[in-house]
Amino acid sequence: MNPDWSARRDLSINQATVPRWSASEVIEGCARAGYAGVGLWRDRVQAEGPGLLAKRARTLGVEVTSLCRGGFFLAPTTEGTKARIEDNLRAVDEAAELGAAVLALVCGPAPGRDLAGARQAVAAAIAELAAYAATAGIALGIEPLHPLYCGDRSVVVTLPQALHMARCAGKGTVGLVLDSYHLWWDPELERNISQAASAVLLVQLADWLAPPPDPLNGRGMLGDGCIDLRAFCRTVRSAGYAGKFEVEIFNPEVWALDPADTLEVVALRYEEHAR
Repeated sequence: MNPDWSARRDLSINQATVPRWSASEVIEGCARAGYAGVGLWRDRVQAEGPGLLAKRARTLGVEVTSLCRGGFFLAPTTEGTKARIEDNLRAVDEAAELGAAVLALVCGPAPGRDLAGARQAVAAAIAELAAYAATAGIALGIEPLHPLYCGDRSVVVTLPQALHMARCAGKGTVGLVLDSYHLWWDPELERNISQAASAVLLVQLADWLAPPPDPLNGRGMLGDGCIDLRAFCRTVRSAGYAGKFEVEIFNPEVWALDPADTLEVVALRYEEHAR
């Protein structure tokens, strides 16, 4: 069964789902498959140049829905933290040249055991970066991760926590990236999304396999796990979200597929389980 092609205009594919393709190849692949957008990763963008990729995306009518990623703000040393801040400034510049709708922020872990202190430091770093991003016209999207990742990837692990940081950031556009994989478990999810409605910049989709086959690279193809993806999408739409749904799946079994086939499977599964 071929999915309704109109559904593809809801979709963006994150490059992490089809890592065998270069940045230019994923832009071209999305255009051929009728997808409206693409989320790109900095290492792939740097390899080809953000300016050239921006031109290619404009020519093909594909929106760059995100650049992944900024963040990982804190390091064990002052010098290391300074280097990370400087890297985030470069990420803003790359996002601006690329024409990305949002620079996604994965905020990083605490360098020690002081979670409260780390969260305060992350909030301060986001506020500082926001002032710079405002001059470049770039929106920053704080992505709350599943609590599973608090120790190694992000001290920001709930939607209200991320929303508070976004609202305290001050200058510039700072909002949220909501990922079904990270948020589906929250018993207050519908209320929390409603409260965050005006701050939602991007919504990402992946399914939760139970149990995950790998802590990092164990996300499920849409419909293969236990998330009610249709309810999740309905909730964000009801809260006023009218943007693209960016599918981001880290999974070697998905990566083993031909990338063009992956786009077809994603479109079909989105229509069956999420639209």
